[in-house]
Amino acid sequence: MRNYAETLNLPKTDFPMKANLPEREPQILQKWQGLYRKLWERNKDKPLFVLHDGPPYANGHIHIGHALNKILKDLIVKYRLLTGYRVDFVPGWDCHGLPIEQQVEKELKEKKLSKEELGKVEFRRLCRAYAERFIKVQKEEFIRLGVLADWENPYITMDPAYQAQEVRELGRVFSRGLVIRSKKPVYWCIYDKTAEAEAEVEYYEKEDPSIYVKFPLRDQPKTYLLIWTTTPWTLPANRGVMVGEDYEYVFFKSGEETYILAKELLESVKSLTGINGEVIRQVRGSELVGLEYFAPYGGRVNRVYPSEFVELSTGTGLVHMAPGHGREDYLVGLRYGLEPFAPVDDEGRFTQEAPEFIRGKRVFEANPLIIEDLRARGLLLWEGKIRHSYPHCWRCKNPVIFRATPQWFISMSGQVDGKSFREKCLEEIEKVQWIPPYGKNRIGSMVENRPDWCISRQRFWGVPITVFYCKNCGHVVSDLEVFERVANMIETSPEGADLWFEKSPEELLPEGYTCPSCGSREFIKEEDILDVWFDSGSSHAQVLRKRGVQKADLYLEGSDQHRGWFQASLLESVASYGEAPYKAVLTHGFTVDEKGRKMSKSLGNVVSPQEVIRQYGADVLRLWVVSEDYTEDVRLGKGIIQRLVEDYKKIRNTIRFLLGNLYDFEVSKALPYEELHHFDRWMLSYLQKLLQEVHKHYQEYAFHRVYHLVRNFCSVELSSLYLDVLKDRLYVYAPNSWERRSAQTVLYALAEALITSIAPFLSFTAEEAWEYLRKINPELPESVFMHQIPQGKGELIDEKLLRDYEYLIKLREDVMKAIEIARRDKAVNHPYEAQVFLWGEGLEIAREYEDYLKYFFTVSGVKFSEGGRYVIEGEALKGIRVGVSPAEGKKCPRCWLYYPEEEFEGEVCKRCAGVLQEV
Repeated sequence: MRNYAETLNLPKTDFPMKANLPEREPQILQKWQGLYRKLWERNKDKPLFVLHDGPPYANGHIHIGHALNKILKDLIVKYRLLTGYRVDFVPGWDCHGLPIEQQVEKELKEKKLSKEELGKVEFRRLCRAYAERFIKVQKEEFIRLGVLADWENPYITMDPAYQAQEVRELGRVFSRGLVIRSKKPVYWCIYDKTAEAEAEVEYYEKEDPSIYVKFPLRDQPKTYLLIWTTTPWTLPANRGVMVGEDYEYVFFKSGEETYILAKELLESVKSLTGINGEVIRQVRGSELVGLEYFAPYGGRVNRVYPSEFVELSTGTGLVHMAPGHGREDYLVGLRYGLEPFAPVDDEGRFTQEAPEFIRGKRVFEANPLIIEDLRARGLLLWEGKIRHSYPHCWRCKNPVIFRATPQWFISMSGQVDGKSFREKCLEEIEKVQWIPPYGKNRIGSMVENRPDWCISRQRFWGVPITVFYCKNCGHVVSDLEVFERVANMIETSPEGADLWFEKSPEELLPEGYTCPSCGSREFIKEEDILDVWFDSGSSHAQVLRKRGVQKADLYLEGSDQHRGWFQASLLESVASYGEAPYKAVLTHGFTVDEKGRKMSKSLGNVVSPQEVIRQYGADVLRLWVVSEDYTEDVRLGKGIIQRLVEDYKKIRNTIRFLLGNLYDFEVSKALPYEELHHFDRWMLSYLQKLLQEVHKHYQEYAFHRVYHLVRNFCSVELSSLYLDVLKDRLYVYAPNSWERRSAQTVLYALAEALITSIAPFLSFTAEEAWEYLRKINPELPESVFMHQIPQGKGELIDEKLLRDYEYLIKLREDVMKAIEIARRDKAVNHPYEAQVFLWGEGLEIAREYEDYLKYFFTVSGVKFSEGGRYVIEGEALKGIRVGVSPAEGKKCPRCWLYYPEEEFEGEVCKRCAGVLQEV
């Protein structure tokens, strides 16, 4: 018998089944060199879309969170390119700040050197070299992920041009009268010896003392204000006691002593401390205001003050007030002219202003000493322990304190456009699209409740606060012209902001400059640097506004940036320009392991992007990003990766099938829609609907829905249905037959649509497949990213055909179930060996397609009559019955269908005989 397989149009393609991504992807990266610039020029007349990159910190290799973030951004960039936009995406790096200082200090320590010995300028040069090293490392790692960006022209916060613009921004904020210098309590890390921003503080469980302390009233012997505190070390800084004016308070006599406390908390205090006695008097809080008492330390007589910050959830309803160590304490103290006293130095050690027995001790070491002293003096009523949430430094993970020091602040109550700065920020938040929507409430509540922004830091590595103080009268020089002069000097100097620390005030100020207040010519420079959040928060000015872009279309970072970069950018932009720097803000969750646990080296559950790329390729990592709902925490582990590898194979093999069946197709041979086979018209109609959904989900940033659409389309509608049914027409009919050309017309449309639709996430695979599609259609552009994802065309949607095939697919499901029963019983091995019988109610649509049903069911015959050895009731379609029996007749060795003897011409069926005559 002749080898009829040689006469079939079997698939032919060099597009490999095995992806081999770790080796193939670097070759594609070579092809992409210069692609961003080429696309920028090519799309110069297209509408602009600006995605502003939140700068990662230039310290260490990228981790899986970096990969999630940059790939999400890349998805958006590429989708916009594939829908006809000119996309502006400039990557950036945050370079200043404490972590780099600490790394350089560590390296110096190994050489037995200190930064003080080295000098500020030389130390800064080492910090710059360290940052440059990791910018190079991270840049290569981001490019390896397949991220398309303006890598040749990134923004770097330590570049002279960036530093200069930051100085100009500072000048603008000063000129609006929003910057104040004040001694007020801020978060202070006693280990890193610097002030910290709200965004630099994390909360962890901490055990602290819990004590009830007696403050003796001045004019009422043996009568005490009873206060509760978990920070005994703040008692030497006590300057008052706060009460709620409208609360009820009691005088509770226990033995010889009387304690004043809130009525509502009396029972809980009695239960905890074990005191017994009776209430001898009841008053409102307002009646306690003005009472004087002896402070526990310093020999002072302090007073009781009204406060809105007193709560009755815990404690005694009387709050010990240390304006130098508490935010609310400071606000009340400010109201009544109390000094924010804080006898603690940069390392958290008590100074000479503190009681002698704790001088030189660190604050947390002093707690037990103070408790013992109170006990010895009869002022301690009760001592216990408490575990509670306490602020810690995000860098060194140690507890922070509140400490009043002279700092520079941007005042939240300052005026912007006739409104308070806080109100203006809240107003701008309302104008922004927040994705997911709950982001608006999150950042809104943070801005509503945040304190003034402390923008000064007592470190070496950062952009200086470029103000001067008059040596004679102390006047602060903050003229815009001075800021501009310093900015120009920084911008044109290879040393950048280092010159601030090298040059004298006379060299930095305009020639002959005199103090506007007293006429003196002698000045001192500010030595503090700017908060790094001001650095990155100013990025919109350098990267966007300086290039003529008023607002970014999108900012995209992790959800922690509501208190970080999103907020810093909002505050700086509103302070300088009166508006938010972004139109929309998208946030994603954090990366966790498969069990939802935070990744940590101690748990051994850390997955590095480099490891995944080495083993599977970047496209598998990209598939992970698009497969997860990023609005929640994103899980990753070996099991998830294995599932993704299987999904990747399904998509790749679908593309391979499409390409393999187009080896002899030319676009000029494509048939018009109305001439297509009805099954092909159905698929083209279905494809338009799918493309509409794909675009909708991309535009709504619902990437996981795109992934599910594409994966299911490849697995179900294509592999299990359309392509499976189509094999008969593709393989059996003559190469130039209408049946085959109709099928190929749609296969080409599918290939173009599928390759471009996956290009934002499976970028390497799409580019590789595109090279093969270009062999079929040489008129296609050189890169998939120079093409467009086809839009779903309404004129190609046949609603009746879609309804008909929705019915026929359900009918096919029931037929396949019946065939499966016959296969399990070994009556048939393949559907081609089956004869199908259909009867019952509601088969009108099926009769319309009677001539095609055997091909649609991939069986050898279909009869509309009762019959079959294996019979089932319809499940997908109620009211019908399906019967299956082995097909009668003889098997055609070429097409494998069964026909009666009279349907053969020689060895093959008449259909195949006719085809063989054509070829």
